[in-house]
Amino acid sequence: MSTSENALSPADAIVPDTKDWTWVLERPCPDCGLDTPAVAATDVAAMVRANAHGWLTVLAGDGEGLRRRPSPEIWSDLEYACHVRDVFRLFLVRLNLMLDQDGPLFPNWNQDETAAAERYWEQQPQVVAGELAEAAEALAAAFDAVAGEQWRRTGDRSDGARFTVESFARYLIHDPVHHLYDVTGERV
Repeated sequence: MSTSENALSPADAIVPDTKDWTWVLERPCPDCGLDTPAVAATDVAAMVRANAHGWLTVLAGDGEGLRRRPSPEIWSDLEYACHVRDVFRLFLVRLNLMLDQDGPLFPNWNQDETAAAERYWEQQPQVVAGELAEAAEALAAAFDAVAGEQWRRTGDRSDGARFTVESFARYLIHDPVHHLYDVTGERV
C-alpha cells in the first residue's frame, strides 16, 4: 500500500489490541483452536518451526494480495507476517533475559507502534520470509536448549503478569498460531 504525505497511513486505521491474552494459558482458544494448556513446553520449539513453515507458504503468495487488508482495521497477510517475525525476535530477547537474570521485568512493547514505525505494509515479502525464518529458528533453538530447572525461571511484564519459562513458551506459541489462523482460516 502506498500513501501520500497527506493521506493516512494504513497504521492509522488499526484499533489497538488491549486485551490481556494470558487467558490462553487457562483454556483453549475458541477462534484458532489451540489448546494452549495442553501444550508441552518442550514441544514449543518444533511448533515454532512448523508455524514458520506455514508463514513461508503464505509469503510465497501473490505480492499485491499479501498487502491487501480484508478491511481497513485488520492487518494484511504481510503485516501479520511482520508482526510474527517481530514476536519471535522479542520473545527470544525475553527468553534470554529470563535465563540470564533473576526475575527480569520485560521492557514494554507496543505492537501497533512497531507496525507503524517499521511500515509493515511496505516491507518486501521475500525479505520478511527470510527474516521470519531466521527469527523462528533462533527462538526454536533457544527453547531446545532449555533444560531442567531453567523451565521454572521467571520474568514479569509491566502489567504484573508473571511467567515461568514453561508458561512463557506456551503463551508465546498461541500468538503465531492464532495469527496464521487469522490469515488462512485453518484451525489447529
